[in-house]
Amino acid sequence: MLVAALTVPAQAVTYGTPTIALSASYLSGAVGAVGDPVVNVTVGQSGADASALTVSASASSRASVAGTGDVSVTGAGAVRQLAVAARGRGYTNLTVKVTGLGGKTATKTLYYAASAAVQNPADARYLTGSADASAAVDVGGGFAVVADDESNVLRLYDRSRSGAPVKTWDFSSQLGVSKEVDIEGATRIGNTIYWTGSLGNNKDGEYKAPRNTVFTTTVSGSGSGTQLAYGRSYKKLRDDLVAWDVANGNRYGFAAGTAAGEAPKQIDGFNVEGLEFAPGSTTTAYLGFRAPLAPVVPGGKALVVPVTNFDQVLASGARATFGAGIELDLGGLSVRDLRKNAAGQYLILAGSWAADDNSDPYALYQWDGVPGHAPVKRADLPTTDPGGWEAIVEVPDLSVAGARVQLITDSGSADLYGDGAEAKDLTHPEWKKARAAWFTLG
Repeated sequence: MLVAALTVPAQAVTYGTPTIALSASYLSGAVGAVGDPVVNVTVGQSGADASALTVSASASSRASVAGTGDVSVTGAGAVRQLAVAARGRGYTNLTVKVTGLGGKTATKTLYYAASAAVQNPADARYLTGSADASAAVDVGGGFAVVADDESNVLRLYDRSRSGAPVKTWDFSSQLGVSKEVDIEGATRIGNTIYWTGSLGNNKDGEYKAPRNTVFTTTVSGSGSGTQLAYGRSYKKLRDDLVAWDVANGNRYGFAAGTAAGEAPKQIDGFNVEGLEFAPGSTTTAYLGFRAPLAPVVPGGKALVVPVTNFDQVLASGARATFGAGIELDLGGLSVRDLRKNAAGQYLILAGSWAADDNSDPYALYQWDGVPGHAPVKRADLPTTDPGGWEAIVEVPDLSVAGARVQLITDSGSADLYGDGAEAKDLTHPEWKKARAAWFTLG
């Protein structure tokens, strides 16, 4: 007997609605930039292999900032990388779309902001998450911890890449403060990083106790594995400095510069921005002053004050003791940062004492750290870029021809995107950024 074969019709595949998620909804870039941050686009669809899905992006507002052709999507599988090459300065919205099997789609909006082109874009990187970088310390492996003078957050960045911090630490609770310390200087001895506030009044001339703070953090690990732990703090260094200057005839006008109503960033103000140890010493630290300058400091010179027991100030709370002030000819500029390398070669980042100084000159000076020895200019720095040069990450071997140094800007007051808003007031952290740039020393 013959039995007829039965044919079972194939079941139609039912595909779900695709899903799409962005690792960040807000992205910042720069015109002509190299290595701008990217956004990860994670996609999926029920009943389909993620590699079969298509991801695309299109301009939905200002194509003059970035158009459809300026967006690239790379990678395969569930996670793709989206990059934007800025065409112009400003803001634009981009529509990111995933097209799944069965013709089904899903979209997300990426809010994009582009800052202007800068000199030597190949040497520039952008550290996002904060615009007010104020001090930096190298921790090896191409990474640095960067401080912010508008908060007490320390951020770990990959020095070679633009983008968000790898890790963050906020020691406000350990410091016992709710307002910013106004961190302006830092240096490292062994596994201890020393940090100092500006010690000055706020911009309105008001005394704010957290600014009169120096503190330490202990480093473990290195590179991307760096960890920081809170150490100790001291909150009377400003008082000690004023008392020392008064006892020595008010040579530098510290009492007047710290008086109520006195703004710190004026020629006779009071504002610390540099911190480094003296040659061959782990006990005497140099405080570099942004203000005062001339006519308070004789001859219009920049001021460095040695704290001769700085290690004990932090270790046991001992009252600070001081050596004679060191007056340096920086061409009428003051200290914005002060760093040395293991060979005892110092670099001084020199800039204006003024509060609004983006158009004023900046320069790098080499020094040997010896009082009475004159620093020598190694480079003039551009002043056309937004923000002010604020931090030296580390000092290279200055005896090598063509030595290169990485500096970081404080861009908090800069109008990055052409809308008149200061960077520090931007709502989205991804749009806040400081610029790190490499310079070759002459």
